[in-house]
Amino acid sequence: MADHYLGNPKLKKANIEIDFSEQEIKEIVKCNKDVVYFCETYIKIVSIDEGLMPYQPYDYQKNIMHSVNENRFVICKMPRQTGKTTTMVAIMLHYALFNPDFNIAILANKAATSREILGRLQLAYENLPWFLQQGVVEWNKGSVVLENGSKIFASSTSASAVRGMSINLVYLDEFAFVPATVQDEFFSSVYPTISSGRTSRVLITSTPNGMNMFYKLWHDAEKGFNDYATVSVNWWDVPGRDEKWKEQTIRNTSEKQFAVEFECEFLGSSDTLIDANKLRTMVYEEPISHNESMKIFERPKTDHIYAITVDTSRGVGGDYSAFVVFDATQVPYKIVATYRNNTIAPVLYPKAIYNAARAYNNASVMVEINDIGQQVADILHNDLEYEALIRAVWKGRAGQLVGSGFGGGDSQPGVRTTSSLKRIGCSMLKTIIENDRLVLNDFDILAELTTFVANKRGTSYEAEDGQNDDLVMCLVLFAWLSQQDYFKELTDIDIRKNLYELNAQALEDDLVPFGFIDKGIDNTWEEDDEFKGGELVRSWDYDYERDSTF
Repeated sequence: MADHYLGNPKLKKANIEIDFSEQEIKEIVKCNKDVVYFCETYIKIVSIDEGLMPYQPYDYQKNIMHSVNENRFVICKMPRQTGKTTTMVAIMLHYALFNPDFNIAILANKAATSREILGRLQLAYENLPWFLQQGVVEWNKGSVVLENGSKIFASSTSASAVRGMSINLVYLDEFAFVPATVQDEFFSSVYPTISSGRTSRVLITSTPNGMNMFYKLWHDAEKGFNDYATVSVNWWDVPGRDEKWKEQTIRNTSEKQFAVEFECEFLGSSDTLIDANKLRTMVYEEPISHNESMKIFERPKTDHIYAITVDTSRGVGGDYSAFVVFDATQVPYKIVATYRNNTIAPVLYPKAIYNAARAYNNASVMVEINDIGQQVADILHNDLEYEALIRAVWKGRAGQLVGSGFGGGDSQPGVRTTSSLKRIGCSMLKTIIENDRLVLNDFDILAELTTFVANKRGTSYEAEDGQNDDLVMCLVLFAWLSQQDYFKELTDIDIRKNLYELNAQALEDDLVPFGFIDKGIDNTWEEDDEFKGGELVRSWDYDYERDSTF
């Protein structure tokens, strides 16, 4: 028992002298060189039906092992129940045993999940022969430290999980299910440090879950836009799975669930505002210039007409303050720049808007003034004296009507998002996107659209739990703005008439049996909701020069 770690007969403690036989030395060398041999010969797993048994990896699991061995960056798209965790455990254990001072981070969407993966690694370790074990220095639910200096720890995926640490291998499990804000923070603040090492490795596995960061990494890898090697596993790669199994699984779940979880389709969520078939075909472009907050897809062009719609948050790390720059010169409209930042203070945010608006030919700016947005609009209007700020006036049942400049009367800088405005904006946004009257460009917008769904009451649309819709709400505001008389006069475009003309032939074909065609266009919208109030916060202690986007 003196050789055991804390009395565990399956674990060898550190600083124990062992006389290796010649055969054991040969086995150590062979296992070091061949991860597949190591797994097939010495790794044991727990099977639901068989209990503790030797691990016999399938061909696709061997392929993953080889890919990880040959590439620093690997991304795996895998169906459910394909032995993903077992494969990754075997790979990580091999690296820890045969590489001194090798630090491994197991990160999952939940801390409990990452600890469960570490638990499987510990089980495999306990069942290794002693000649392959390193002496144990630390052994608990959250971390393992071995005598050769290798360390393995488990945590939830977050911006702070591995910050400041020297990590040799990061394993990101079910990365598609990590909240979007956490994905963004991780890749902007932590990932560059990890990937900058000459030998550090990143291993990502997941089942698809909409068009999020995992989707982007996968498709960028397929296009050769990043350094990830791709490994795709199909449900039929698993022995015993055939068409009969597929039919049975669909019967017990649904076709949509099977398509996502087993066929690994990057489908949007159910009940999305934009039709899932349309979302599937939409593409994004890489910006020509970008920093942490601003992405530019097209620089300002002389004589082009631009509009900016603005959504504001409190800048405390939750929702984003966001704005989108639209080229409204002609149809289809085009998104040429986006801004998204969840830490910028509301008193500094107007300067970022101002800089972008001035750069884009003094663009018309429409600010949503619910809650803290009122402060942003007031600073733009009163302190920065931006003249192309869109104003709104209430006209009874006609609701809000918009104009620009420093007009008087009952007009106010910005617009309030009522349920009626949102309903109209969502309806128009759906129409212009599905009829290809808006070029999106931005991946983050596409990702938000895949999780912008009908609420539980079915009365409106909003982001799914844990997701964001700040950029999409900028699009909703623009769609609502596009059917306002002010916008038609500004751009000389009547988007509703344009859509009608686009589909006129189809309408004629549909109405031929009736022998008549009604070409009338109803261009009257009603707004029947009233703003119920909201907190108005003002602070004038700010430095405009702290945020210079351009």
